[in-house]
Amino acid sequence: MTPAATARSVTIEGVHKRFDIDPVLEDISLHIEPGEALALLGPSGCGKTTLLRIIAGLERPDAGSVTVADRVVAADQTWVPPEQRSIGLVFQDWALFPHLSVAKNVAYGLPRRERSGPRVAEALQLVGLGGLDDRMPDTLSGGQQQRVALARALAPRPGVLLLDEPFSNLDTALRVEVRAEVHRLLLDLGITAIYVTHDQEEAFVLGDRVAVMHDGHIAQAAPPSELYTAPASRWVAGFVGGAAFLPGEVVGSQAESAIGAIPLQRQDLHGPVEVLLRPEQLRLSHGGAGEVVQVEYYGHDSMVFVDVGPAILSVRTGAEPGVVRGDQVAVHYGGNGAVAFALEAETP
Repeated sequence: MTPAATARSVTIEGVHKRFDIDPVLEDISLHIEPGEALALLGPSGCGKTTLLRIIAGLERPDAGSVTVADRVVAADQTWVPPEQRSIGLVFQDWALFPHLSVAKNVAYGLPRRERSGPRVAEALQLVGLGGLDDRMPDTLSGGQQQRVALARALAPRPGVLLLDEPFSNLDTALRVEVRAEVHRLLLDLGITAIYVTHDQEEAFVLGDRVAVMHDGHIAQAAPPSELYTAPASRWVAGFVGGAAFLPGEVVGSQAESAIGAIPLQRQDLHGPVEVLLRPEQLRLSHGGAGEVVQVEYYGHDSMVFVDVGPAILSVRTGAEPGVVRGDQVAVHYGGNGAVAFALEAETP
């Protein structure tokens, strides 16, 4: 079965949207390549779901344009309705019809002439639900219901698939399992996928690129590794991954700080800075001016929180951290050049 049409690009140019007098999206521009997976990451209220709805055709932009492949689907004088965009959508709450069987839920998104054809069975087989055609949604587990919603979105063979917080209604263990299955499936299909999530780990797992949104703007769009190691602003640095900021004073190519000299990535900084410290960049030794204030044990590793005076630093250790709350320790920087931000540079 080829459940998806040819993967299509999506281009968003200068999109603005406001509700009443409140701006929700301001000058959003993004290009998603055919077959690429993009994660829209940001806190609640940043505009990511509104942007997804504009791409789907459920909202109209106030200005700007949306192009799918080479077809403009939204612009000042152009509007293509959702059903004509070759875009599938998986909602946060899955939006299954409780009075319809699994098969009829999946068939709902197909043209009437195709609802009795092979596409429903093929889509269900694709998501691992073959043979459950006659079941009702309330007899299925949460993971199975999520797969029904995915099958319904894939049955029309869209060129683009949009997923709005698709795993948020699942418990933690099931969420990881279903997320991995869906990720593998969409990679195998080669379909263009755009995920909305507020979960940084989820965005990093699912996205070839991650677009971080903040107050209606794109703060940074980059591969996950670049976002983590080279954040464009202090706000992005703090939002993406575990982070602590330690005051320092630039001296040559280093920042002098409460834990000693820290080498810097940038050589154009001067004066007071805040140095971004990730947990895996730090090491511990016994004895020193720092005090262990908390230890979190995860099994595969541990996180030790150390009060060094100007800040509390999180240090990732092995499964046996070798320290307990109240111990005096020294924290050492063990990474390459660190990211630092001038104190006046606070805006994302």
